[in-house]
Amino acid sequence: MSLYEVRALTKSFDGRTVLDRLDLDVARAEFLCLIGESGTGKSLLSKLLLGLIPTDTGQILFDGEDVTHLKEREWLRVRKRAGVLLQNLGLFDSVNVYQNVAYGLHEQRVMEEGAIQERVSSSLRQVGLPGIEAMMPGELSGGMRKRVALARAIAMRPEVLFYDGPTEGLDPINVARVNRLLLELRDQLGITTIVITHQMETVFGVADRIALIHGGKVALEGTPKMLWKSTNETLQPFLRIARSVVSAPRG
Repeated sequence: MSLYEVRALTKSFDGRTVLDRLDLDVARAEFLCLIGESGTGKSLLSKLLLGLIPTDTGQILFDGEDVTHLKEREWLRVRKRAGVLLQNLGLFDSVNVYQNVAYGLHEQRVMEEGAIQERVSSSLRQVGLPGIEAMMPGELSGGMRKRVALARAIAMRPEVLFYDGPTEGLDPINVARVNRLLLELRDQLGITTIVITHQMETVFGVADRIALIHGGKVALEGTPKMLWKSTNETLQPFLRIARSVVSAPRG
């Protein structure tokens, strides 16, 4: 059974249809990259999958449960099983790294402080930043801030992680570092990973599967190797960039 099953999902704003009867399956522990031109609805799709925006029509199944029309109170239960890493990071600049990473755990109020300290410490180790709990976000580089935000997300031990632009604005060394981390976390924790990105190093170098959003639908999907050879016109601009930065696709 897929973790997500999306059928005929439609969403419009002010008379403009952004997603038009879109179908998509996301397998458990899969690393899926969503690509497409800006404004095609990639981020919108992730918000619909998290219940942050109501659907117009269609159906969303999560772990076999129809969550399409859940009330907000019921969506909170589902969101506890998901983690989100937004492009703007959302770190709280007024508190240190420990308080940032522990934020969600404190909000849940189900763990003792000693257990939270261990969870924060282990999460920072997993992203390659041990012992920086006392540092403030303003003292961190852009790459370090990305990894602290990632540590905060995985500290909640989610079943699925949504990343929106996890490597945008980073230098090539940090792009490679974050990509490696995403794969390691998927492999170590079995997390289903959904990434929205324009970075072709991530798409063709890391993903298990790629879904191209165009015209409100999944216009093309498959493994990096399958899409590497595609003649689909919409995909060609992405392939030209990919071939300039990736020697061979993954999978």
